[in-house]
Amino acid sequence: MTPAEIVGLLAEPDRLRVVAALVLGARTPADVGATTGLAAREVGRALQKLQAAGLVDDKLEVRAELFKEAARSAAPVVPVEDLGYADPGVEQVVARFVRDGRLLSFPAQGAKRRMVLEHVAQSFEPGVRYPEREVDAVLRAWTDGGAADHATLRRYLVDHQLLARDAGEYWRSGGWIDVLDERD
Repeated sequence: MTPAEIVGLLAEPDRLRVVAALVLGARTPADVGATTGLAAREVGRALQKLQAAGLVDDKLEVRAELFKEAARSAAPVVPVEDLGYADPGVEQVVARFVRDGRLLSFPAQGAKRRMVLEHVAQSFEPGVRYPEREVDAVLRAWTDGGAADHATLRRYLVDHQLLARDAGEYWRSGGWIDVLDERD
């Protein structure tokens, strides 16, 4: 059964109420009628349609796996963002907390937090000094719409020695860097 067929079947209010009653524990047509307030005839028609479609079995149990399958197949395919890491473990951790150039949240585990912070630190060029307002602008872009705020992110970058600061200026002081081989 396709997601559209399931939605179509449940778009009729009586059938939706019958499914809800069954999910909540009704096990007989009389229980369904008592729970929904529907007449026996309405309950019978709804059950007949639901059973014919395969959403409800002979024991009047809702086949929840069909709803899960329908939801999965109807869900949009989210493309996996390639963050460019050679190590699939690091890629997986960073991808869990970073989406579309935005930091969704901070990992609770220290090692994972470090991986994410190193990823964010790549926004700053080594050897370049940035005034605090520029650092804040970059970090606000990272935290826009997420659970994290730019000030906390800046503090974590400094605490993890990925950014250093002095007299209102910041510079990248840690994390990995790409080195280009001049022979290439």
